[in-house]
Amino acid sequence: MTYKLFPSLLLAASSLLAYSHRSLADAASDDKENEVKSILQRMETDVLAFRDEMERVYSARCETKTLTECAESNFNDCSSMFPSQQCAKADELIFSACRDGETCNALWDKTLSTVSIPAALAQGPLDNPNDNEVIESACYSRLAEQYMIDKYKTDEEYWAKYNVQPSWTYFGAHNGLFRRIPAIHQEECGQYDPRRRPWFVAASSGPKDVVLVIDVSGSMEDYGRMDIAKEAAITIVETLTVADRVAVVSFSSRAAQIGGFNSLIRATNENKERLIKAIKNLDANEATNFYDAFNTAFNALDKTIRSESTSGCNIAILFMTDGQISEGPGANEVIKLVNDRTGQLSATFDRNATLFTFSLGQQADHAVTKSIACSTNGIWTPVDDFTGDLVTAMSSYYKLFALGLGEGGNEDFTAWVEPYEFTNPAGKMGTTVSAPVYDRSVKPPLFLGVVAVDSYMDTLEQVLGEDATSSTMLQRFVLLSTARCPKLGLTECELDALRFLGGGEEATCGVCNSTYTGIVPEKCPFQSDLPNNLWHNTDMEGKKYEDRACCESGGIVPSESCPPYELSGGAIAGIVIGSAFFLCMCSFFLNKKVRQLKARKQQQKQSKASANSNEPTEPEINLGASYEGMSIVMPTSAPPINPNFDVKHKEPC
Repeated sequence: MTYKLFPSLLLAASSLLAYSHRSLADAASDDKENEVKSILQRMETDVLAFRDEMERVYSARCETKTLTECAESNFNDCSSMFPSQQCAKADELIFSACRDGETCNALWDKTLSTVSIPAALAQGPLDNPNDNEVIESACYSRLAEQYMIDKYKTDEEYWAKYNVQPSWTYFGAHNGLFRRIPAIHQEECGQYDPRRRPWFVAASSGPKDVVLVIDVSGSMEDYGRMDIAKEAAITIVETLTVADRVAVVSFSSRAAQIGGFNSLIRATNENKERLIKAIKNLDANEATNFYDAFNTAFNALDKTIRSESTSGCNIAILFMTDGQISEGPGANEVIKLVNDRTGQLSATFDRNATLFTFSLGQQADHAVTKSIACSTNGIWTPVDDFTGDLVTAMSSYYKLFALGLGEGGNEDFTAWVEPYEFTNPAGKMGTTVSAPVYDRSVKPPLFLGVVAVDSYMDTLEQVLGEDATSSTMLQRFVLLSTARCPKLGLTECELDALRFLGGGEEATCGVCNSTYTGIVPEKCPFQSDLPNNLWHNTDMEGKKYEDRACCESGGIVPSESCPPYELSGGAIAGIVIGSAFFLCMCSFFLNKKVRQLKARKQQQKQSKASANSNEPTEPEINLGASYEGMSIVMPTSAPPINPNFDVKHKEPC
């Protein structure tokens, strides 16, 4: 009897032991998840406290003391030397532009913050901003510097238990100014604009469904509009996060969703890369069919919502065109379609879609695109060929959503960014939590910018034993990012004020006569108190990055012994040989091109002599003009960007 019971006892004991192991494993897993939750909650608490501080100091922005003490008290991240700078240790950060971090690294200063301003906004003497509001932003954000310094010291103590250095804490103003701690030198001066970063857009707009609709008709080749539209579309896609859904529709005579998708997709890094590749491959041709473009966009939204794969939050349709309707139903039918489909979304799914329409160039249809926006509580913006900035104009969509985040139960809204590869230190994975900043003394609250806190993924990887790029890690940030859906409830006057801010009086729908208080920031009353020079020093002005930042380990000044990696003799020889070969080939094709041009001119002369009709249209010529780094193809009838440019003197090579 005893022997018969023994196997049963063994089986029961084995089961009990297995259950015990599972229970211990589950408990350990729960402990890890709770620790990660604690880390993430601390980051959210930190960023909201930083937001409160930035909102507090804003209230003192116009005080005489704030403005006078601001003069020559800020450090430029490209031209200033830092007073307590030290060469970063390899276990703190490795700046790859200054070699391996062991013998050479980069200078930084944990005791102060630096200010960065996009080059287009820093046109004054010594790269000072030429916009008074940007100067004000530098001055009031400086009042939060001591808070940022103290926070960094506290962060060092907290992250030390994980053997990890704290990362950056920073503020991006709505006008493009950027302040961060610790202080480091920028590698590319004047290029960084916080408004074009995912952490900024996510915090200022919340989760959203975005449909980009791009005109690719033949006329988009004029004045480089196709390249400008591509750049703007790519920038918008890049700024989206895992909380968002996105689709891109291109249209000419017909419309189609690009990237191989037929509905909106989650804006993961992988999906964004796929869409960006598809945008880059767009070509301009054929006619302009507004009706099919909008119908395709609404079909994508309808399918996404029905399949319950939407963000569930605000919807933005960004429509850009340079032309007039030349195919398909006319203007009245298009306007009716848009109104019917937005009404269906509201009635069927309780979802409100906001349309943002952009007219590119003087030949673009202003009447229809503006009417579509005005009839649907949207925003229309005209963009000039030569002086307009489509990327900045398209930011109106997040500015609109930002107005709704300042009140109505959204006061403590935070946004998370999917883990991504940091620039400094290069190759290191991290994430960002951010929160919008407002002047809450006016209604609606005035959007001032975004505060953010970075964190390296090392700690979460250590605790969880997971890779930063794993699907389970991504799912955590998806849940964090979509936890709250901001409400949007603006009055017609507030909408018209936002239209005025983006496109002037021409862009308003005429529904409200107002001074737009709360939308357009009020100027400080004593403009004469604004400092003429923000910078403490400009000792590094005009120097290369390695001459400003690269240092020997343990040093406190730049070192000539730490230049970038030098090329080997073989590499130099290869470059010389390659250059010689290129020049030879260039000379060959130049001579060939000259012969072809002579032959073509001869043919044209013969054709003119025998023709009884009008002169043929001249072919398009690539003038190779530079418009923000892009090659522009213009018809010969178009004026060159440089009035002194002479086509016949242009060197093809």
